[in-house]
Amino acid sequence: MTRRPSRLVRVLSSALAAGTLLSTAACSDDGGTESSRVSGITASQVADERQTPSPTATLSTNGARTALITEADIEDDWTQVKDTEAENWHDSLLIGTVDVSDFLTAKAQASDCQRLLDSLFDDDLLGKPSGASELRGFEEGDSRLLYQVASYDRTDPQDSLNWMATLPEKCDQFTVTDGKEQRTVQVIEIPLPKVGDARQGLRVTVQGSAGGDDATLTLDVAAVRVGDDALTVTAGGLDGDENDSVKQAVQQGTQRLKDVLAGKSPAASPN
Repeated sequence: MTRRPSRLVRVLSSALAAGTLLSTAACSDDGGTESSRVSGITASQVADERQTPSPTATLSTNGARTALITEADIEDDWTQVKDTEAENWHDSLLIGTVDVSDFLTAKAQASDCQRLLDSLFDDDLLGKPSGASELRGFEEGDSRLLYQVASYDRTDPQDSLNWMATLPEKCDQFTVTDGKEQRTVQVIEIPLPKVGDARQGLRVTVQGSAGGDDATLTLDVAAVRVGDDALTVTAGGLDGDENDSVKQAVQQGTQRLKDVLAGKSPAASPN
């Protein structure tokens, strides 16, 4: 896969295919999350983890692939694409430099917001996987959904979940500059099903222009930790948020991952 020298964002490449830039309007969520903005996990969840720890089996490459969701696991008319196509999805709207002047504690906050954009492009929202890693892509109209299962047995995905939980406050709204173009980015928290050991959901919207017209790119992002392994979902496009599909991917995908780690065959996908 071709990457430019700095880390950018790889998701939803319909804008690139059209040779245009997308943009996003802010969306509001429909409720609070089960995770804390400070720690990314509530005290009751910590207690649950200590009493009933997740499976500790090492996730193999075959296991990670088996744990990937299928078309039947998500709503609507999503179509699975070739792995090589999904690996090369890019979105030019997420390319740019965060404007430090938008922040009170400029360097620290701007760095976190830049890290968010960069990690979306590189598909390493929770950091580089230290073990097996597999991804699968789906498309529906102008929307894209990228799903990844990975092992972090030599790192700590919880640290990244905690970091994600701070972003709706640190990066609630900021400006990205790319050449002469400026885009407005907004980040809010979105609710996820109460699955896994910890979870965090975000909606990232970017407002800009495409071919001289106003355009909106909306990305729903979710991460769920199961022991030292985790799944991530990034979905959206010009048609608005894909929150329902993300929730289904999280719900079905977490159970598939738990089954694989327990040495079981994942249950058949729902009709």
